[in-house]
Amino acid sequence: MRNAFLNLIIVLFTFSCLNFAYSEDQNFSEVQNLKTEDKNLNNNEINLFTGVFDFSDQNQKSNIFGLQHQNDDLFRNSFLGRLTPITGGWLTDKQSVYLYTGAQAEYNFGLVTITPSFAPGYYNAGDSKDLGHELEFKSEIQMSLNLSEDTQFGMSYNHISNARLGDKNPGANSYMINFLKRF
Repeated sequence: MRNAFLNLIIVLFTFSCLNFAYSEDQNFSEVQNLKTEDKNLNNNEINLFTGVFDFSDQNQKSNIFGLQHQNDDLFRNSFLGRLTPITGGWLTDKQSVYLYTGAQAEYNFGLVTITPSFAPGYYNAGDSKDLGHELEFKSEIQMSLNLSEDTQFGMSYNHISNARLGDKNPGANSYMINFLKRF
């Protein structure tokens, strides 16, 4: 499993470097013309991530693999900033599954983007930790390095809890490495 994780990181890093080099080779005026002609360009984002689920519980921790989609066309301005919907899911090597939908905000600081999010979702424990209820709430913070206009590489931390809806509420803490690509 460790070798698969290392290979995934190498592939993602190589892909991002190649993409960064390609984007630098494009002529700036060509990019501007494309954006003027097609305003829907780069409004969808895919976030591929992997890491450790429930890292704070030595008996229950497991590897996590996931995918998240964001559509920038569906944004709403609020007192928290620009909010966009997210939908995604993950699974662990202990067969737990979490499917969610929620909202995220993005705060750009030059080369770094901070992305907090909140998403309720369906959780199935599989052979992993019983979190006490099928409805769980995910609070997450992500910090990403902007490699190019369309590519980011970052890390995130999340906490999943059922807000005491179930008989028990042990919660789970996870950290991930994220690869984000706009298209």
